[in-house]
Amino acid sequence: MSVVDEDWSILLSLFPVEWEELGRQTGAITRLRGFRSVGDVLRILLLHVGTGWSLRQTAVCAKLAGIAEGSDVTLLNRLRQSEGWLRELCQQLWKENGVDLTPAIAGYPVRLVDGSVVKEPGKTGSQWRLHYSLLLPSMVCDHLEVTAVEGPGVGEKLHRFPAQRGDLVLADRGMCNPVGIRQLAKQGAHVIVRVNTGSLSLQTPYGKPFDLPAHVRTLVKPGKIAEWRVQTGDLKQPVPGRLCVLRKSEDQARRALRKIRRKAQQGGPEPKAETLTFANYVIVFTTLSDAELSARQVLEWYRLRWQIELIFKRLKTLLRVGHVPKYDDQSSRAWLYGKLFVALLAEKLIRVGRAISPWGYFSPETEERSPSQHTT
Repeated sequence: MSVVDEDWSILLSLFPVEWEELGRQTGAITRLRGFRSVGDVLRILLLHVGTGWSLRQTAVCAKLAGIAEGSDVTLLNRLRQSEGWLRELCQQLWKENGVDLTPAIAGYPVRLVDGSVVKEPGKTGSQWRLHYSLLLPSMVCDHLEVTAVEGPGVGEKLHRFPAQRGDLVLADRGMCNPVGIRQLAKQGAHVIVRVNTGSLSLQTPYGKPFDLPAHVRTLVKPGKIAEWRVQTGDLKQPVPGRLCVLRKSEDQARRALRKIRRKAQQGGPEPKAETLTFANYVIVFTTLSDAELSARQVLEWYRLRWQIELIFKRLKTLLRVGHVPKYDDQSSRAWLYGKLFVALLAEKLIRVGRAISPWGYFSPETEERSPSQHTT
């Protein structure tokens, strides 16, 4: 067995048990035209999304390696057909990684919205911004948009994503602005978003300025939670909501402060006193009332969003070296799921390699028995 084939067999041992059957169930594998096996289909798809090669480069390399015969058009069609397959594979590895995506709140369709800048290969590769929305717990990508990085209307905005009445939208501080929150509220959706103190204006329920630094400083003990009724946006059309605040542990607070000071040392602006104060807290804004969700539940939901974000940060590292397919939404979604699957596989490979000694991966299912083990 060649080193390349041996590495592939190791990767196969990390796949979900039913990976091949899922390919058939989802309709990705109906026939093996140009491929020797189901495994070779997935192998070529991962080669494309994992290396960042173009469809044509991948097709040529696959032919030279004797893995598959087919053109870049054939590979593109395979990618489109494999969206559901790659999504199911990702969901299985999410479960193995211990991320429980089962909604704890009945009646709320939960959506995670985010954005990421990706770059095509090469010195002159173009940059693109991915805007995507994932449904929890299914991890189905129900909205995906690729835009330029610079120009009007290309920024990360909450109201870029279509929402339904009753949706619960989870977002990070990059999408925290009054306009987006107001638009989602008009559509009947609920929001839980990390507060960006530089873009989110806050007032008391009576329209007076809300003194955020003074309020959060009342939380001295780590783990202490508090909430305050506030409103945001235009005073003529304010959006009522709540601030749910948690005092971080001393260790997490020190890490946040070091990160802020490091940016200043690297040429960034000198941090304001308020910025240093806010580093000690997790501050979340929600349009849900306390009757619908307690402050602790709001923070737990944001914590779940952040746990997912930790894995997506690894994904974003891979995204920067990839080639974004811009043919259609279906191939783009499949490519995104493929990238996520590669990231999750890498994480599992590291975990298994550290935990299992001495060879670093699962042993074969069948083993030869020594002479002493044979019975007469």
